[in-house]
Amino acid sequence: MRLLTQFSNKYFISLSAFVAIMFFFDKNDVLTQIERRRELRELRESRAWYSTQIATESKELEGLKTNPATLEKYAREQYLMKKDNEDLFIISEKPDTDKN
Repeated sequence: MRLLTQFSNKYFISLSAFVAIMFFFDKNDVLTQIERRRELRELRESRAWYSTQIATESKELEGLKTNPATLEKYAREQYLMKKDNEDLFIISEKPDTDKN
């Protein structure tokens, strides 16, 4: 009986309604906040990865700008460029399995 009177208290009912609205029906409810924190964590990890990639690429770019031998090596490896008196042979890593 005493428990029933506490649940029918107007302050308890209003507090319960407020908590229910804030936790489940508000646009910033608990589930949304958890999802946003997960997304923020993923974005921070992505930002860290991109920062390391930018640092690596900046070092490579600086090497390409200052060292002609590095530029020649990069052109040969990435763009398959060759000198006039050279022959270029491309050997694939995987054998072709499309032979009929």
